[in-house]
Amino acid sequence: MEFDEWEPVYERILSAFGYGRGGDERVRDRLQRLVAGSETFETERVDWTGQTVAIAGGADSLIEPTALQTARDADIVVAASVAADRLRDREIAVDCMVTDLDKNPATVRDLTADGVPAAVHAHGDNLDLVEEWVPRLDTAFVIPTTQAEPTGAVHNFGGFTDGDRAAFLADEFGAARLVFPGWEFDDPTVDEEKRAKLGWAERLLHWLERRRDERFDILDGRRADIDRDALPL
Repeated sequence: MEFDEWEPVYERILSAFGYGRGGDERVRDRLQRLVAGSETFETERVDWTGQTVAIAGGADSLIEPTALQTARDADIVVAASVAADRLRDREIAVDCMVTDLDKNPATVRDLTADGVPAAVHAHGDNLDLVEEWVPRLDTAFVIPTTQAEPTGAVHNFGGFTDGDRAAFLADEFGAARLVFPGWEFDDPTVDEEKRAKLGWAERLLHWLERRRDERFDILDGRRADIDRDALPL
């Protein structure tokens, strides 16, 4: 996705949450400085054409047998945040992790050390985590990302939360089909801000399925209630 297509949606997200663009740009620039002079992961060599990609979310439902089988059956598994731990604990290989480092940064360290790429995200609220953990990672397997304008080695594939960013990343890498084990939009345990973020994840996935001319099963029964006003549909 080109940034000029993403930017209007990004501006709506900033407005909805009262976030400042400057915070995202400041942490993006810090991430860029931390990886400058090092090799980062060469995204150009990734080709998931013809592949079914599981976008594994971190909901409790991920450990249910049907969800685990969906991940096992996929050609590629992209894990959002703690989904990486839950899958690895059950001996399901993770091919890529997407994270803003807020829950399990040690897993990111271990995966990159093992040669598994991780899309490490910079946003206005995680400067301390970026500064603490990025120097501990094998940058040859780090894909630096931002939701602001990309710069240098820092990419923007689209998306807002770890989960929907994982889907946009898979789309960028040419995935033929996306499946979504371990997702729960109506999680009653989350706070109001997280609930709002899940609402945006739902909107963005609807936008992505429209762009891909695909229907994601996790949106079945929900599309009629999705707020489309913020999306270029």
